Amino acid sequence: MSEVTRRVKEHLESRFADVWVSGEISNLVRASSGHVYLSLKDDEAVLRAVIWRGTRQALAIEPADGLEVVCHGRLEVYPPRGSYQLTIDRLHAVGTGALEARLRKLHASLDHEGLFAPARKRPIPSFPARIAVVTSPTGAAIADFLQSLLARWRSSEVIVVPSRVQGAGAAEELAAALAIAARIVPRVDVIALIRGGGSLEDLWAFNEEVLVRAVAASPVPVVCGVGHEIDVSLADLAADRRALTPTDAAVQISPDGPQLARHLEAFGTRLAASLRRRIDTARDRLAAVARSRIFAEPQRLIRDRRAGLVDQAARLQRLAAATISRTRERLAAAAARLDAGSPLQRLARGYSVTWLDSSPTALTSISGVKPGVTLVTQLADGRLWSRVERITTSDLNDELPT
Repeated sequence: MSEVTRRVKEHLESRFADVWVSGEISNLVRASSGHVYLSLKDDEAVLRAVIWRGTRQALAIEPADGLEVVCHGRLEVYPPRGSYQLTIDRLHAVGTGALEARLRKLHASLDHEGLFAPARKRPIPSFPARIAVVTSPTGAAIADFLQSLLARWRSSEVIVVPSRVQGAGAAEELAAALAIAARIVPRVDVIALIRGGGSLEDLWAFNEEVLVRAVAASPVPVVCGVGHEIDVSLADLAADRRALTPTDAAVQISPDGPQLARHLEAFGTRLAASLRRRIDTARDRLAAVARSRIFAEPQRLIRDRRAGLVDQAARLQRLAAATISRTRERLAAAAARLDAGSPLQRLARGYSVTWLDSSPTALTSISGVKPGVTLVTQLADGRLWSRVERITTSDLNDELPT
């Protein structure tokens, strides 16, 4: 049996050392060793296949269940099981239909989670001091980015975090590079995730879920510039700002240095002109002051001020005298009114006040007064004490003694 298997192996492997196979991927398993095991199927047959760990990074896209692909490789026989499999060294998607279907499905799922929501976008610093660039260090994208950046702004420090930007495993590598960029000390102000143009298959790493989530979770604002203007990846949608190209990413990140310099120059010109106008105005005012009377005849100004003060003092004295005279007149009139209403004035005219010796309340009626009580009478010049002998009522109209 081993001899038969050996001959089959020699015959099969020699005749099928260069094979192209198309089919749908199923039963895909990623082993902890890094190898990928899968099956390729069509309507009539199933072919087992393997992608060795060292080959995986060279693939155009990451294999996935349900993906229609065309693969290149060779058939190999595994004697212990008497089975054969296709060892894949190249793998491409068949057309773009399957990739676009996967793209639409993942887009809907991540959009439902809110990863593309405008509300979560963060502003990009106007004058970034440190910029991290995640890309391939040998590609055209980094050259275009740096050329555009240096033409606009030379004050930023640029740190390139290298990563593959295409092929199987590139998405995981890019996600890891983003994490490294976010941990750089001192902290960078913005991260540029860039790649040049290519087909949907070439740009597929930027549509992988692992990279899209890494962009959305980055603690540092991310500007994503992938492909050409018409290319839109899920990483673009998750980034804080989408750039049309790597060159546009540099424009989005950096201020326009030459334009800023022109603005500063114009501002400096306006500032100098304004200062000259203020100096001229101050000089004119100083000349006018120098020609004024205070400098021409300072003693005359003092005499005028002294004369003014004398006039003011005389006016104040006149006002004070008039005020005092009016106050005295008002005080005399008030004293006269008080004197006219004084009880002493009434007593001087013949009136008197009488009260019981036992009570200081003035009597206004005979009620309560009995014969034999002592009365006190206040006259203008003294008091009289008397005893009541008799009490009679009288008419107020009776004639009073004069």
